[in-house]
Amino acid sequence: MTKTNELARTLSLTDSVAILVGIVVGGGIFLLPRLIAAELPSAPGILAVWAASGVLCFFGALAYAEMGAMMPLTGGHYVFLRECYGPLAAFLSGWTFSLVVSAGAIAWLAVSFSITLSYFFPLGPAASKLLAVGLIAGLTVVNYCGIKAGSAVQNASTWLKLAGIAVIVGSAFLPGRPHAAIDWWPAASGFSWSHFGVAMLATLLSYDGWSNISYVAGEIREPRRNLPLVLGIGLAIAIAVYLLANLAYLRVLPISEIAASQRVGADVAARTLGTAGGAVVSITILLSILGAANGHILTTPRLLFAMSRDGLIFESLGQIHPRFQTMSFNIAMQGLWAAVLVVTGSFETLVTYAMFAAFIFYGLTVPGVIILRRKYPNRERPYRMWGYPVTPVLFTATAAWFVLNTLITTPGPALAAILIILTGIPVYYMWQSRIRRLAALPGEAK
Repeated sequence: MTKTNELARTLSLTDSVAILVGIVVGGGIFLLPRLIAAELPSAPGILAVWAASGVLCFFGALAYAEMGAMMPLTGGHYVFLRECYGPLAAFLSGWTFSLVVSAGAIAWLAVSFSITLSYFFPLGPAASKLLAVGLIAGLTVVNYCGIKAGSAVQNASTWLKLAGIAVIVGSAFLPGRPHAAIDWWPAASGFSWSHFGVAMLATLLSYDGWSNISYVAGEIREPRRNLPLVLGIGLAIAIAVYLLANLAYLRVLPISEIAASQRVGADVAARTLGTAGGAVVSITILLSILGAANGHILTTPRLLFAMSRDGLIFESLGQIHPRFQTMSFNIAMQGLWAAVLVVTGSFETLVTYAMFAAFIFYGLTVPGVIILRRKYPNRERPYRMWGYPVTPVLFTATAAWFVLNTLITTPGPALAAILIILTGIPVYYMWQSRIRRLAALPGEAK
């Protein structure tokens, strides 16, 4: 089979929505409500922080939709940052997301999968790590063998996961089921913006991954039309799922129990579905984690692919397999790095840095829509973001507040994240120096 130099546009609108929803709606809805209820012990506060985070991410998605429809290229915000600020900013984004944000997420999800599975089959620490590495290896092989195989796994896990969540949420509203009294008018004296910010950190962690769909813009059919639709439909589904799930939790359990529960979804299902509830929740969590991990493995290699095509990193990371039409070496290296993070346990540290680092780049990328309108006023824009310029300014201001609040409340992880980003600067200049040396050698390819 003849080797090609470009990735084929094979992803349909449905495939793309499944990728976004599959990444965003992960295990967070089952694991994080306890932390949020502890910070915001009121039903309006809990629902408000989930809604506010969803709307914030939606505003960001509108900007990504405009820039992605204008430049439907593989690489997502790497491409946007390159056009707005130059190659160094783009390189630091790809460096941080590939090595820390997404790799840490893949490792964390794989370990969470093994922990959840241990409720069915008790596993020791070594077996748990082996299973996590096996999951990464299996999904890596699937995506190595083609984007159609990867998207098939994504479609199946996403729609089965949503069906499981629908069963859990629906059971809370069946007649005759136990329910707790919800206080919709709690005393305002207990509210704190600092606590709201900490809770927002958890909810933003749950929504994270919405930007990943832009990484595969170069493989989406009719991207100028479909990319804005994918971001809008996918985030609307995610917001609806999170709000409905929290309404179900609040209907069945008092907030004090939610704050004390390690497995709030299982506790709710046990009361509404009986003995079958635990199995339903565990299977749904497994599907959620599987879909999120597969989504990251499917999309993230596109960052290094775009960097390689720009000559900013090893050429092998931009090569396309002649048979499978995938960035095979790139995908394999990502799987190996995520497995190393699992075995060493270092992913636990990276996850604490990831959201802060991600929002630094989100906060730089979204105002890019303003920069690009001024830089390229005559370029065709099949989609123009709603609410411009208010929505990008609101997102950027909130992202800046989030970054500043995190820096104040958790300075250790925040400063560590900044240090990780900065380590990419000498790597960038070392690579530039290498390229110049190669260019100076007669007969050498750049």
